[in-house]
Amino acid sequence: MQLLIGVLEEGFIYALVSFGAYITFKILDFPDMTVDGSFPFGMCITAVMIINKVNPFITLPVSFLAGCVAGTITGLIHVRLKVRDLLSGIIVMTSLYSINLRIAGRANLPIFQQPSIFKMIPFANRDTLLGHLKVAIILLVIVIILKVLLDLYLETKSGYLLRSVGDNETLVTTLGKNKENVKVLGLALANGFAALAGSIYAQHRGFFEISSGTGTLVIAVANVIIGLQLMNAFRNMKPTTSVILGSIIYRACIGFALFLGMPSSDLKIITAALLLIVIVLNTKKYKKLVK
Repeated sequence: MQLLIGVLEEGFIYALVSFGAYITFKILDFPDMTVDGSFPFGMCITAVMIINKVNPFITLPVSFLAGCVAGTITGLIHVRLKVRDLLSGIIVMTSLYSINLRIAGRANLPIFQQPSIFKMIPFANRDTLLGHLKVAIILLVIVIILKVLLDLYLETKSGYLLRSVGDNETLVTTLGKNKENVKVLGLALANGFAALAGSIYAQHRGFFEISSGTGTLVIAVANVIIGLQLMNAFRNMKPTTSVILGSIIYRACIGFALFLGMPSSDLKIITAALLLIVIVLNTKKYKKLVK
Protein backbone atom coordinates (compact mmCIF):
# COMPACT_ATOMS: atom_id res chain seq x y z
CA MET A 1 0.00 0.00 0.00
CA GLN A 2 2.81 2.38 0.89
CA LEU A 3 4.50 1.58 -2.45
CA LEU A 4 1.30 2.50 -4.30
CA ILE A 5 0.97 5.79 -2.42
CA GLY A 6 4.64 6.51 -3.14
CA VAL A 7 3.96 5.97 -6.85
CA LEU A 8 1.08 8.45 -6.69
CA GLU A 9 3.18 11.04 -4.84
CA GLU A 10 6.01 10.90 -7.36
CA GLY A 11 3.58 10.70 -10.26
CA PHE A 12 1.72 13.83 -9.21
CA ILE A 13 4.94 15.83 -8.76
CA TYR A 14 6.35 14.84 -12.15
CA ALA A 15 2.95 15.48 -13.74
CA LEU A 16 3.68 19.19 -13.18
CA VAL A 17 6.95 18.90 -15.12
CA SER A 18 5.03 16.99 -17.78
CA PHE A 19 2.59 19.89 -18.18
CA GLY A 20 5.60 21.94 -19.23
CA ALA A 21 6.89 19.18 -21.51
CA TYR A 22 3.45 18.99 -23.10
CA ILE A 23 3.67 22.69 -23.97
CA THR A 24 7.18 22.52 -25.43
CA PHE A 25 7.31 18.99 -26.85
CA LYS A 26 3.74 18.55 -28.11
CA ILE A 27 2.44 22.06 -28.73
CA LEU A 28 5.56 24.04 -29.71
CA ASP A 29 7.62 21.09 -31.01
CA PHE A 30 10.57 22.59 -29.12
CA PRO A 31 13.15 20.23 -27.53
CA ASP A 32 13.74 22.35 -24.44
CA MET A 33 16.68 21.14 -22.37
CA THR A 34 16.22 24.07 -19.98
CA VAL A 35 13.92 21.83 -17.92
CA ASP A 36 16.92 19.87 -16.61
CA GLY A 37 18.14 23.13 -15.09
CA SER A 38 14.88 24.81 -14.09
CA PHE A 39 13.70 21.80 -12.05
CA PRO A 40 16.68 21.95 -9.62
CA PHE A 41 16.49 25.76 -9.89
CA GLY A 42 13.08 25.57 -8.20
CA MET A 43 14.50 23.16 -5.62
CA CYS A 44 17.44 25.45 -4.91
CA ILE A 45 15.37 28.61 -4.48
CA THR A 46 12.91 26.79 -2.23
CA ALA A 47 15.60 25.29 0.00
CA VAL A 48 17.39 28.61 0.45
CA MET A 49 14.16 30.52 1.14
CA ILE A 50 12.93 27.96 3.68
CA ILE A 51 16.29 27.97 5.50
CA ASN A 52 15.95 31.75 5.68
CA LYS A 53 12.55 31.35 7.41
CA VAL A 54 10.35 32.24 4.45
CA ASN A 55 6.87 30.71 4.48
CA PRO A 56 7.00 27.47 2.40
CA PHE A 57 3.82 28.42 0.52
CA ILE A 58 5.48 31.62 -0.71
CA THR A 59 8.27 29.57 -2.27
CA LEU A 60 5.79 28.05 -4.75
CA PRO A 61 4.92 31.20 -6.75
CA VAL A 62 8.50 32.50 -6.41
CA SER A 63 9.87 29.26 -7.88
CA PHE A 64 7.30 29.38 -10.66
CA LEU A 65 8.31 32.92 -11.58
CA ALA A 66 12.01 32.00 -11.43
CA GLY A 67 11.35 29.14 -13.84
CA CYS A 68 9.46 31.53 -16.12
CA VAL A 69 12.52 33.78 -16.20
CA ALA A 70 14.74 30.83 -17.17
CA GLY A 71 12.34 29.83 -19.93
CA THR A 72 12.12 33.41 -21.17
CA ILE A 73 15.90 33.61 -21.46
CA THR A 74 15.92 30.38 -23.49
CA GLY A 75 13.23 31.80 -25.75
CA LEU A 76 15.03 35.10 -26.26
CA ILE A 77 18.29 33.35 -27.08
CA HIS A 78 16.41 31.30 -29.67
CA VAL A 79 14.23 33.97 -31.30
CA ARG A 80 16.45 37.06 -30.94
CA LEU A 81 19.94 35.61 -31.30
CA LYS A 82 18.77 32.93 -33.76
CA VAL A 83 20.41 30.10 -31.83
CA ARG A 84 18.94 26.67 -32.57
CA ASP A 85 16.24 25.47 -30.18
CA LEU A 86 18.19 22.56 -28.68
CA LEU A 87 21.35 24.64 -28.16
CA SER A 88 19.38 27.48 -26.57
CA GLY A 89 18.07 25.15 -23.89
CA ILE A 90 21.48 23.57 -23.32
CA ILE A 91 23.09 27.00 -22.84
CA VAL A 92 20.57 28.06 -20.18
CA MET A 93 20.57 24.61 -18.53
CA THR A 94 24.37 24.75 -18.21
CA SER A 95 24.23 28.28 -16.81
CA LEU A 96 21.62 27.28 -14.22
CA TYR A 97 23.99 24.63 -12.86
CA SER A 98 26.43 27.33 -11.78
CA ILE A 99 23.65 29.67 -10.69
CA ASN A 100 22.18 26.96 -8.44
CA LEU A 101 25.58 26.35 -6.87
CA ARG A 102 26.06 30.06 -6.31
CA ILE A 103 22.62 30.50 -4.70
CA ALA A 104 22.81 27.40 -2.49
CA GLY A 105 26.50 27.75 -1.70
CA ARG A 106 27.03 24.00 -2.06
CA ALA A 107 25.84 20.99 -4.05
CA ASN A 108 23.54 19.59 -1.37
CA LEU A 109 21.27 21.49 0.99
CA PRO A 110 19.15 19.47 3.46
CA ILE A 111 15.87 20.92 4.76
CA PHE A 112 14.57 17.83 6.60
CA GLN A 113 14.06 19.70 9.84
CA GLN A 114 12.61 22.82 8.24
CA PRO A 115 8.92 23.67 7.69
CA SER A 116 7.27 22.61 4.45
CA ILE A 117 3.84 22.88 2.84
CA PHE A 118 3.20 19.32 4.00
CA LYS A 119 4.23 19.92 7.61
CA MET A 120 2.15 23.08 7.81
CA ILE A 121 -1.05 21.28 6.77
CA PRO A 122 -2.61 19.40 9.73
CA PHE A 123 -2.54 15.59 9.78
CA ALA A 124 -0.06 15.32 6.90
CA ASN A 125 2.55 13.48 8.98
CA ARG A 126 4.49 11.24 6.61
CA ASP A 127 5.64 8.99 9.45
CA THR A 128 2.39 7.03 9.14
CA LEU A 129 0.57 5.35 6.25
CA LEU A 130 -2.37 7.69 6.75
CA GLY A 131 0.04 10.62 6.67
CA HIS A 132 1.46 9.44 3.34
CA LEU A 133 -2.07 9.16 1.97
CA LYS A 134 -2.86 12.72 3.03
CA VAL A 135 0.34 13.97 1.40
CA ALA A 136 -0.74 12.24 -1.82
CA ILE A 137 -4.14 13.94 -1.55
CA ILE A 138 -2.47 17.35 -1.08
CA LEU A 139 -0.38 16.74 -4.20
CA LEU A 140 -3.47 15.63 -6.11
CA VAL A 141 -5.28 18.84 -5.18
CA ILE A 142 -2.31 20.93 -6.35
CA VAL A 143 -2.11 19.03 -9.65
CA ILE A 144 -5.85 19.33 -10.29
CA ILE A 145 -5.82 23.08 -9.60
CA LEU A 146 -2.90 23.64 -11.98
CA LYS A 147 -4.43 21.32 -14.59
CA VAL A 148 -7.67 23.30 -14.54
CA LEU A 149 -5.78 26.60 -14.80
CA LEU A 150 -3.72 25.29 -17.73
CA ASP A 151 -6.85 24.00 -19.49
CA LEU A 152 -8.56 27.35 -19.00
CA TYR A 153 -5.51 29.18 -20.34
CA LEU A 154 -5.35 27.00 -23.45
CA GLU A 155 -8.95 27.98 -24.18
CA THR A 156 -8.12 31.70 -24.13
CA LYS A 157 -7.01 33.75 -27.14
CA SER A 158 -3.41 33.56 -25.95
CA GLY A 159 -3.71 29.79 -25.52
CA TYR A 160 -5.09 29.38 -29.05
CA LEU A 161 -2.20 31.42 -30.40
CA LEU A 162 0.22 29.18 -28.51
CA ARG A 163 -1.28 26.08 -30.08
CA SER A 164 -1.34 27.74 -33.49
CA VAL A 165 2.40 28.45 -33.35
CA GLY A 166 3.04 24.73 -33.03
CA ASP A 167 0.59 23.80 -35.79
CA ASN A 168 0.89 26.68 -38.24
CA GLU A 169 3.25 29.59 -37.63
CA THR A 170 2.12 31.29 -40.84
CA LEU A 171 -1.43 31.54 -39.50
CA VAL A 172 -0.22 33.40 -36.41
CA THR A 173 1.69 35.88 -38.57
CA THR A 174 -1.39 36.33 -40.78
CA LEU A 175 -3.39 37.27 -37.68
CA GLY A 176 -0.91 40.07 -37.05
CA LYS A 177 0.66 38.41 -34.01
CA ASN A 178 4.34 37.98 -33.31
CA LYS A 179 4.99 34.23 -33.32
CA GLU A 180 8.34 34.73 -31.60
CA ASN A 181 6.72 36.35 -28.56
CA VAL A 182 4.24 33.48 -28.37
CA LYS A 183 7.11 30.97 -28.37
CA VAL A 184 8.85 32.83 -25.56
CA LEU A 185 5.62 32.81 -23.54
CA GLY A 186 5.23 29.05 -24.04
CA LEU A 187 8.79 28.38 -22.92
CA ALA A 188 8.32 30.61 -19.89
CA LEU A 189 5.19 28.73 -18.81
CA ALA A 190 6.80 25.35 -19.40
CA ASN A 191 9.81 26.12 -17.24
CA GLY A 192 7.60 27.76 -14.65
CA PHE A 193 5.84 24.41 -14.23
CA ALA A 194 9.21 22.62 -14.03
CA ALA A 195 10.56 24.95 -11.34
CA LEU A 196 7.30 24.73 -9.39
CA ALA A 197 7.56 20.93 -9.50
CA GLY A 198 11.13 21.27 -8.23
CA SER A 199 9.93 23.42 -5.35
CA ILE A 200 7.34 20.83 -4.31
CA TYR A 201 9.84 18.00 -4.81
CA ALA A 202 12.38 19.68 -2.53
CA GLN A 203 9.77 20.05 0.23
CA HIS A 204 8.53 16.51 -0.34
CA ARG A 205 12.02 14.96 -0.19
CA GLY A 206 13.56 17.41 2.26
CA PHE A 207 16.64 18.48 0.34
CA PHE A 208 18.14 20.25 -2.66
CA GLU A 209 20.68 18.30 -4.71
CA ILE A 210 22.48 19.87 -7.67
CA SER A 211 22.13 16.78 -9.90
CA SER A 212 18.42 16.26 -9.24
CA GLY A 213 17.49 17.69 -12.62
CA THR A 214 19.49 15.19 -14.66
CA GLY A 215 17.13 13.34 -16.97
CA THR A 216 14.07 15.38 -15.93
CA LEU A 217 13.20 16.22 -19.54
CA VAL A 218 13.42 12.57 -20.61
CA ILE A 219 11.08 11.56 -17.79
CA ALA A 220 8.63 14.36 -18.61
CA VAL A 221 8.61 13.53 -22.32
CA ALA A 222 8.11 9.85 -21.49
CA ASN A 223 5.11 10.80 -19.33
CA VAL A 224 3.63 12.86 -22.15
CA ILE A 225 4.10 10.17 -24.79
CA ILE A 226 2.86 7.35 -22.55
CA GLY A 227 -0.19 9.34 -21.48
CA LEU A 228 -1.19 10.64 -24.90
CA GLN A 229 -0.69 7.29 -26.63
CA LEU A 230 -2.29 5.01 -24.07
CA MET A 231 -5.26 7.35 -23.60
CA ASN A 232 -5.63 8.07 -27.30
CA ALA A 233 -8.74 5.86 -27.45
CA PHE A 234 -10.59 8.19 -25.08
CA ARG A 235 -11.45 10.98 -27.50
CA ASN A 236 -13.04 13.28 -24.94
CA MET A 237 -10.16 13.09 -22.45
CA LYS A 238 -8.19 16.31 -22.20
CA PRO A 239 -4.46 16.04 -22.98
CA THR A 240 -3.56 17.36 -19.53
CA THR A 241 -5.50 14.51 -17.93
CA SER A 242 -3.69 12.02 -20.17
CA VAL A 243 -0.37 13.55 -19.13
CA ILE A 244 -1.19 13.08 -15.43
CA LEU A 245 -2.13 9.43 -16.02
CA GLY A 246 1.01 8.94 -18.09
CA SER A 247 3.12 10.24 -15.22
CA ILE A 248 1.46 7.83 -12.78
CA ILE A 249 1.86 4.89 -15.19
CA TYR A 250 5.52 5.71 -15.68
CA ARG A 251 6.17 5.88 -11.93
CA ALA A 252 4.27 2.62 -11.50
CA CYS A 253 6.63 0.95 -13.99
CA ILE A 254 9.63 2.31 -12.10
CA GLY A 255 8.15 1.19 -8.78
CA PHE A 256 7.45 -2.28 -10.16
CA ALA A 257 11.04 -2.58 -11.40
CA LEU A 258 12.36 -1.63 -7.95
CA PHE A 259 9.90 -4.06 -6.36
CA LEU A 260 11.40 -6.85 -8.48
CA GLY A 261 14.81 -6.05 -7.02
CA MET A 262 16.44 -3.88 -9.68
CA PRO A 263 19.02 -1.52 -8.14
CA SER A 264 18.14 2.18 -8.02
CA SER A 265 21.30 2.90 -10.03
CA ASP A 266 19.54 1.37 -13.04
CA LEU A 267 16.62 3.82 -12.99
CA LYS A 268 18.02 5.84 -15.89
CA ILE A 269 18.31 2.68 -17.99
CA ILE A 270 14.71 1.80 -17.16
CA THR A 271 13.62 5.30 -18.13
CA ALA A 272 15.46 5.14 -21.44
CA ALA A 273 14.06 1.67 -22.17
CA LEU A 274 10.48 2.72 -21.42
CA LEU A 275 10.78 5.80 -23.61
CA LEU A 276 12.30 3.77 -26.46
CA ILE A 277 9.54 1.15 -26.26
CA VAL A 278 6.78 3.75 -26.37
CA ILE A 279 8.39 5.61 -29.28
CA VAL A 280 8.89 2.39 -31.26
CA LEU A 281 5.31 1.29 -30.65
CA ASN A 282 4.17 4.69 -31.85
CA THR A 283 6.02 4.65 -35.17
CA LYS A 284 4.04 4.05 -38.34
CA LYS A 285 6.64 1.56 -39.47
CA TYR A 286 6.04 -0.63 -36.41
CA LYS A 287 2.28 -0.35 -36.79
CA LYS A 288 2.55 -1.63 -40.35
CA LEU A 289 4.68 -4.57 -39.20
CA VAL A 290 2.19 -5.75 -36.62
CA LYS A 291 -0.82 -5.56 -38.95
